[in-house]
Amino acid sequence: MLLELGAPVAAGVLTLRNDDDVEAVVQTRVVRWSQSNGNDVFEPATDVVASPPSVTLAPRTDYVVRIVRVSKQPVAAEENYRVIVDQLPSAVRQQNRSVNVLIRQSIPVFFRAREFRPASVSWTLRREANKLVLTASNAGSEHLRIASLRVRNSAGATISYGNGLAGYVLGQSAKSWILPSHPAGFDVRGSMSIVAESNKGPVSAIAQSSDGLQ
Repeated sequence: MLLELGAPVAAGVLTLRNDDDVEAVVQTRVVRWSQSNGNDVFEPATDVVASPPSVTLAPRTDYVVRIVRVSKQPVAAEENYRVIVDQLPSAVRQQNRSVNVLIRQSIPVFFRAREFRPASVSWTLRREANKLVLTASNAGSEHLRIASLRVRNSAGATISYGNGLAGYVLGQSAKSWILPSHPAGFDVRGSMSIVAESNKGPVSAIAQSSDGLQ
């Protein structure tokens, strides 16, 4: 689940559903999302809010939460947020001495200007201590969603990150993944091919070595 809103749209909705037989209390908050040194960074947001910030969901019902950009400043290229939805402890379950399994969801939200530079990602591979670090750097202002990420060496051997979501490369940012230094049977010499799926279609690229890997 994600929410993408293009200017001049300043609000969208998320639908929360309670599939349980007892009521659920959830709390929603918005954090600003950026990337630094290849890692995701989250900070409290004041320019985008969730309304209402908390709600009690009746059993087997849906509830709509509005996500509103309250800032009067124009969107700069693409702005990135996440809506954090936390399920709070249930008084009903506590009274019944049932086990409370609390769920947290982190939902990406993107506000995009009318004019933006499409995602343009390059890949590099570097050694860091006894690890190999794969980094995707995005020169565009639009995010790229990466899934089914695989690294293939010149002999055809492959390291897979699974078939699910590997992460996002935000605009004008970089995202890094840690690889084992010398996986069994995996030769790190020579060029490395990157194969993945994305929200813009299949990804096929060469990872350039940034430190002369041998």
